[in-house]
Amino acid sequence: MIEMLLIPLATIALAFPLGLYLARVMRGGPMRGDALFGLIEQPLYRLLGVSPAHGMSWRGYAGAFVLNNAVIGVLAMTVFMTQAWLPLNPDQIPNMRWDTALHTTVSFLTNTNQQHYAGQAQLSYLAQMTAITGLQVVTPMMGLALAVATLRALFGARGEAAPPVDAGLPDADRHIAVGNYYVDVIRACVRFMLPLCLLWALLLTSQGVPATLAGGPRATPVDTSAGMATQKIPLGPVAAMVAAKQLGTNGGGWYGPNSAMPLENPTPLSNALELGGILLIPVSVVFMLGAFTGRKRLAGLVFACMLTMSVLSSAATVWLEGHPGRSATLPLLMEGKEVRFGADATALWAAFTTQTSNGSVNGMHDSFSPLGGAVPMVNMLVNAIWGGIGCGLQQFFVYLLLGVFLAGLMTGRTPELFGRKLETPQIRLLALLVLLQPITVLGFTALTLAMPTVAGTSNPGFHGISQVFYEYVSAFANNGSGFAGLGNTTPWWNLSCTAVLLLGRYPALLVPLVVAAQLAGKRRAPESVGTLQIETPTFALTLIALITILTVLQFMPALVLGPVAEHLSLIPHAELRP
Repeated sequence: MIEMLLIPLATIALAFPLGLYLARVMRGGPMRGDALFGLIEQPLYRLLGVSPAHGMSWRGYAGAFVLNNAVIGVLAMTVFMTQAWLPLNPDQIPNMRWDTALHTTVSFLTNTNQQHYAGQAQLSYLAQMTAITGLQVVTPMMGLALAVATLRALFGARGEAAPPVDAGLPDADRHIAVGNYYVDVIRACVRFMLPLCLLWALLLTSQGVPATLAGGPRATPVDTSAGMATQKIPLGPVAAMVAAKQLGTNGGGWYGPNSAMPLENPTPLSNALELGGILLIPVSVVFMLGAFTGRKRLAGLVFACMLTMSVLSSAATVWLEGHPGRSATLPLLMEGKEVRFGADATALWAAFTTQTSNGSVNGMHDSFSPLGGAVPMVNMLVNAIWGGIGCGLQQFFVYLLLGVFLAGLMTGRTPELFGRKLETPQIRLLALLVLLQPITVLGFTALTLAMPTVAGTSNPGFHGISQVFYEYVSAFANNGSGFAGLGNTTPWWNLSCTAVLLLGRYPALLVPLVVAAQLAGKRRAPESVGTLQIETPTFALTLIALITILTVLQFMPALVLGPVAEHLSLIPHAELRP
């Protein structure tokens, strides 16, 4: 209990000053260290041909985001498919198959890091360092940049002088300056993400996480009856990758078992550092919201809603894994748990990694009790308890705008947010975004279950439904964790999950920016006694209820057919009698 309280409290305490610093970074004003950081930033600006003095319209910002993703994606896939011929490959890893390379590229490009491969066996050091760790640093900051652009459109930024928008744009867009995409990403990476990753990597290295470019050593197994005289121990620059994957809500791992592997997570302190790293930046982004826009009460609303859902989710996961049932057939389950840290620490990790879009694990979610495994599913369906860096805040604003619309209907007033009216075009976009999740996730789940030879599940019963449903929920939520038990290295899984990854990432980031730009173009109405006040406990409870309805209830049939039915099937019939 002490560990479960101290880690979140320490993370929140550290996230507050970090959020204030992040707000200053994204405002773009003069800062201490400009001379030092400028040595890195200015050459990058010249290389890209951009100027911090020139802003973008929302269309230009979104276009730059899409173009940036396309170029990086092509480069990353090229590395995966040619790694056998490239340097830094001491273990002689072969080239990746095209469908696995495509899935891996899209997975890391979308900040999901869903792995249909074993990193220590299928990726060279160069591929891990560039196409994997490189994307783990850059893609979270891409999401943050989109969230910051949305905030600029909705509220402006306190103390920020918006750069002029380039000429030649439609008049309707020129007054909506949302910053410069390339400048935002570069500043966030150079001044925020990279220094934090360096600090975390050094701390992890001090705990014994490998950090080497040398090939792994060979060891003599204790049991040689299987005919294996020696065994190669895979090493590499693991600490840097682990730091980036935890801090960037990336997930995955250098090794297939992720942070359940002793080399990736060797001590209780490394476990605390990695667990706290999952929440650190998503919580910092919430504190950044208040400092960046000057609306501290709005940040308080967001923080209170997210913290409430986080506490309920974490408590439910830990309790369900510690008390999986009243029957002797459902004892405390240690299968799949990290025995060095205990069942509670593994359950807490599962809660945090799915409350964000992290997806790393230090145990096997497939071995959780049925209801214990259902909670991570619900966390990912919500996708805004803390959410990923940037995309979690974007998803929360979708719920916020829908909450304003519904509250306005219930009170008989025109829905408006801070003086700007929500009308049919905005609600249509938000409704389409909400409907995209069930259509995509349930559609692919049904299609896969209808072809059992394609699914390759390890369990044809209720648990098999959970395995397939979890995989697509994780892909859509840009989470990346899995229930395992799937033969997901086939072209079907690679290609279908690639489609879900794309649908779950880009609309969720771009649609809120479009809606914010549309609202910014409206005339602001003066506030009056009839104006809906959203920064109140009443609206916070309304918002949490709305999130529950839009996520848990619309997916209830799938949850009942999977984890709930499995739980009931494990309880003796005698206990079900009156």
